[in-house]
Amino acid sequence: MSFQPVVPLSGYVGWRFLERTFDAQQTAFSESQPITRATDYFRENIGNVRTAEDLVSDRQLLSVALGAYGLDDDIDNRFFIRKILEDGTIDDDALANRLADNRYAEFSRAFGFGDQPVPRTSQTSFVDDVVARFEARQFERAVGEQDNDLRLAMNVSTGLSDILNRNSTPTGQWFSVMGNAPLRNVFETALGLPSSIASIDLDQQLEVFQDRSRTVLGTDDLSVLADPAEQEKLIRLFLVRAEAAEVSVSSGASAALTLLQSAPQVIA
Repeated sequence: MSFQPVVPLSGYVGWRFLERTFDAQQTAFSESQPITRATDYFRENIGNVRTAEDLVSDRQLLSVALGAYGLDDDIDNRFFIRKILEDGTIDDDALANRLADNRYAEFSRAFGFGDQPVPRTSQTSFVDDVVARFEARQFERAVGEQDNDLRLAMNVSTGLSDILNRNSTPTGQWFSVMGNAPLRNVFETALGLPSSIASIDLDQQLEVFQDRSRTVLGTDDLSVLADPAEQEKLIRLFLVRAEAAEVSVSSGASAALTLLQSAPQVIA
């Protein structure tokens, strides 16, 4: 039996409701039959996986592995995922390092097929981490089916944590945010930036993000956002501005419909 998250409200009010009920809802979701079936299978079989080919050949294992890193949509791209895993992340020209979305590098690095002599698939701590990530990402996905803005907000903490743990320089951290599609969406909206900013030079984008962050958030130091209170400010800004944008679009569409309905009918 599948547990459907309860999301009765949208925007920041909906976020506050989700925060209050998060633990209970996440637990119920993780204990639902589809999730336990997937995670039990993963725990029982991932230890037998020694190569990237082993992983991509088992759809059930691959589903959990990809789902843990928010890459569910690549389940049918087996050759691509195998290449991501086998290349690893040590070499600059590794496929994962050449992709704008840094979730692929995080995924490849975590399994270790291309980075170390023995993959991490037999390590208990690694298995526990993947399962926990899978449960969290699938809950976010289920919430996103009702409200995608809330799903993006839920990803902020883990997404930032991964970036801060992997990058030691402020510039590297910002480039990682810019290359992480869900996080970039949150920052663009919270900072009041248009999506068209992606069309300009990367170094210029970096300057714009940092300048706007100093103006709006009071800092361009992403490590400051490791503080839950600072993350909450970012999420509040994102949700309030996202909801305002939706209202604006909806109001515009409503006004256009009203004008069309009130216009004189032309009889042929």
